[in-house]
Amino acid sequence: MYLCCFFFVLGCSAVVFANSVPDPKVIIKDPTCNGCTPVGTNFNFGTPASGSGTLTFLNNSGVNWSTLRLTETGVPFNAITCVTDAFLSCSLGTLTNGKTFIFLSGLDPAHTGIPLGHGFEITFACLQGCWPGDLDFNGRANLRSASVPEPASVGLVLLGLTGIVRRKWLQRTNA
Repeated sequence: MYLCCFFFVLGCSAVVFANSVPDPKVIIKDPTCNGCTPVGTNFNFGTPASGSGTLTFLNNSGVNWSTLRLTETGVPFNAITCVTDAFLSCSLGTLTNGKTFIFLSGLDPAHTGIPLGHGFEITFACLQGCWPGDLDFNGRANLRSASVPEPASVGLVLLGLTGIVRRKWLQRTNA
């Protein structure tokens, strides 16, 4: 299984290097934050003037983020490589208004999203081509949803409540 995954990743890497289209790379990480820019669930920023570099932000929105969507106009989605260690996946595409979106989602013990008070960095790197300098981005985070109990748990709670009500009813009728 691991060998198949290794060859799949190796094959995808070969395809990336064979592509002659400029390939700007965006890396979203969850680092320790010193001097980060505080942001809410909606925020705007621009790429560094040189087209590469790292911007640091702090989730100051009051809530944990389970997804993050970045939108921009200027680089087509099929020219972007996305990497993240804060989320399980990174999807790219084009919205109906022609803007490119970068959508980060998925949580597990190793990928916690961006919790309240945690910093995150967005690195603009160059593989074969750089990002345009001062390209405008809009960031929008979604809240981590509350846990929904599974149907079996709800059934057990209702069964327990039924038992309590029945016992109270029996005690009243026997008194």
